[in-house]
Amino acid sequence: MKGLLIAIQFLTRLPTPRLAAVSSAEFAASMRWFPAVGLLVGVIVAAAAWGGGRLDGWSGALLALLLWVGVTGALHLDGLGDIADARGAAHKDRDCMIAALSDPHVGSFAIVAIVLQLVAKLVLLHALIESQAFLAIALVPFAARTGPLGWSRWLPDLHAGLGSRFRGGVRIGDLLLWGTLLAAASCWSPALLATPLFLLGWGWWLRRAIGGVSGDGHGAGIEVTESLSLFAALLWLQVA
Repeated sequence: MKGLLIAIQFLTRLPTPRLAAVSSAEFAASMRWFPAVGLLVGVIVAAAAWGGGRLDGWSGALLALLLWVGVTGALHLDGLGDIADARGAAHKDRDCMIAALSDPHVGSFAIVAIVLQLVAKLVLLHALIESQAFLAIALVPFAARTGPLGWSRWLPDLHAGLGSRFRGGVRIGDLLLWGTLLAAASCWSPALLATPLFLLGWGWWLRRAIGGVSGDGHGAGIEVTESLSLFAALLWLQVA
């Protein structure tokens, strides 16, 4: 269970037992547990949505969003902002893009991307709460965190950084296992069948527009996939 604890410590701000020194191989292998951590995050968010929704839909959406950001420590939002800044400042110059990714300061592109992401999640959470779709909400973070497993094997490293440390940590069996569980979860939330399209689309965009994947690319992809999956769940409810 050490890999799961490492993944929880890396992806969330939840309290966990103190671990001894973690090797690079153990850290890389912890990516195999990312979807499980996503399910944990999803349960917390869905519980907040249900509890706040007892007052009204907007209160539930706000509480769920606050916990979503708080539990994850805005880790993936930071990646989304960095990718937005890098892409906006690149002007087709790779050196400028890498420099923007490494810059700790936040630019206007990052601010706009993060604000739009938070607004999108708030609105979509409200709509799903009004439809009592709490299970769909709970499964979205799980589905989105299957993405890094595939991106780390499919895409080249953008640079030597945190994301590159996951290279080789994911096995084919891990992809098959979580892919099977994602398919099984679609029995309860059929909109999850669209998740592979979102993940492939993000990977294709990273390769074409950025040139590879980094920790920021993983984080941004999780955020984008979460919003698209929330929208897909809402669309499914309307169509069904």
